[in-house]
Amino acid sequence: MSSQASCFPIVGRIWSSTIGRKLLVALTGAVLTLFLAGHLAGNLLVFVGREAFNDYAEFLHHMIHGAGVWIARAVLLTCLVIHVAATISLTRQNKAARQAYENKATIQASKSSLVMIWSGLTILAFIIFHLLHFTVRVSYPAADFQDPLNPERFDAWGMVIKGFTHPLTVLFYVIAMGLLCSHISHGVQSMFQTLGLRSKKSAPLLRALSIGYAVVIFFGFISIPISILVFGYGR
Repeated sequence: MSSQASCFPIVGRIWSSTIGRKLLVALTGAVLTLFLAGHLAGNLLVFVGREAFNDYAEFLHHMIHGAGVWIARAVLLTCLVIHVAATISLTRQNKAARQAYENKATIQASKSSLVMIWSGLTILAFIIFHLLHFTVRVSYPAADFQDPLNPERFDAWGMVIKGFTHPLTVLFYVIAMGLLCSHISHGVQSMFQTLGLRSKKSAPLLRALSIGYAVVIFFGFISIPISILVFGYGR
C-alpha cells in the first residue's frame, strides 16, 4: 500500500510541472513514432502476397499465446491517451500565457500548438475508425473472410484489399496520414528539443531527419490504398 501511495504524489508532481508534461509528450511521442515504423514494415507485406501477410497477421494474434497483441494495444493506447491529454493541457496553458503576456513569439507558438492539437485530434478520430474498421472488424466479420490457402484462418490480406476499394475510405486514410505526417515532422523536432538532444548545430540535421521520416511514413502507408484503388492491386 505504501509503495502505491508514494507513486501517486510523484505522478501528480510530474503532471503539475510544465517540464514533466513536455517530457510525457516527448516520451509517448517517441514510442508512437517508433511504432509507426514497425507497423508500416508489417503493412507493406501486403505487397508480398496473401500468404506472407496472413502469416504476419496470425503471428501478431498468437504472440505470447495471444496476449502479446493485447499488451501492445494497451501500451499504445496508454501512450496515446497520455500524449493527447498532456498536449491539450500544455496548449491550454500556452493560451492562458498568451492572454497574460502577448507578444509575437508567444502568438506564433500558440498558433503552432493549435495546429498540432487539431491535427492530433483528427488523427485520434482516424485511429478509432481504423481500429473499428480493421481490428474490431465491424464491417468485415471473420466469417466473411476465409483464407483460400488455409480456410481455418482469417484472410487479413483479403480484408485489406476489400477495405481499400471504397474511395471515401481511401480519401479519409490519405488525409489522415497527411495530417499524421505533418504532426510527426514538427513533433519529432520538438521531441529532440524537449529531451535536450537538439542544439543550434544539430537543428538542421534533426529537421531534415524529421521531415524525411515523415515523408517515408506518408508515402509508405498511402502506397497500399492507392495501389489497390487506383491500380487495382489484389483485385
